[in-house]
Amino acid sequence: MFDKVRLDQILFLDIETVPETENFDSLDEEMQQLFEAKTAYQRKDGEEVSQFYNRAGIWAEFGKIVCISVGYFVFKKGDRQFRTTSFYGDEKVILSDFSNLLNTHFNQSYHVLCGHNAKEFDFPFIARRMLIHGVLIPEKLQLSGKKPWEVAHLDTMEMWKFGDYKHFTSLKLLTKILKIPSPKDDIDGSQVADVFYKEKNIDRIIVYCEKDVVAVAQVFLRFKGEQLLGLHEIMSVEIS
Repeated sequence: MFDKVRLDQILFLDIETVPETENFDSLDEEMQQLFEAKTAYQRKDGEEVSQFYNRAGIWAEFGKIVCISVGYFVFKKGDRQFRTTSFYGDEKVILSDFSNLLNTHFNQSYHVLCGHNAKEFDFPFIARRMLIHGVLIPEKLQLSGKKPWEVAHLDTMEMWKFGDYKHFTSLKLLTKILKIPSPKDDIDGSQVADVFYKEKNIDRIIVYCEKDVVAVAQVFLRFKGEQLLGLHEIMSVEIS
């Protein structure tokens, strides 16, 4: 599919998630019990459930989205630009604004969403949190009744698998082996919750999330056999 899609028809995206509350004790008693049951087989022997709660952000039932970053190509008079923007703040507002983006600027049949491991994580996580908040799920995230080739989703990790369903490769590793230059990361995914709850520094998270969006686009360009983005081609904008 990816070889038939034009670059300016793709919305690249990445999300950052954290546990829904700062710590396990902040959950009500029933949610504590449900989290304990959910993670029974993930926790190591003797590991306290409260200690394991720092990983709650990987589940839509116990986590929340604090940032959605997107990027898209624009071609003008032979020049190429890759524009990024981010949605952050209250989760319901994030989801509503992102839904509005998909329903207005990226609502055509030829538009495609692309992320890294997005089919397993980002896309379903966004849809589930929309359902939890009562946000109408946009057509681009709807899977029900669609044939596989009708789903407008691309995943750079799936592209790298080449049919190997057991293979997981992180975006960081993929950019390294594909020789995609990347500035040194300020944080990594395991630190996002602390940056959000303890430092209360959403700006660091936004920068990290947007860098991942650029990295996904660069990997896609490598698959297409096209020239990688230069720093002068990347810019952060607001979408009206």
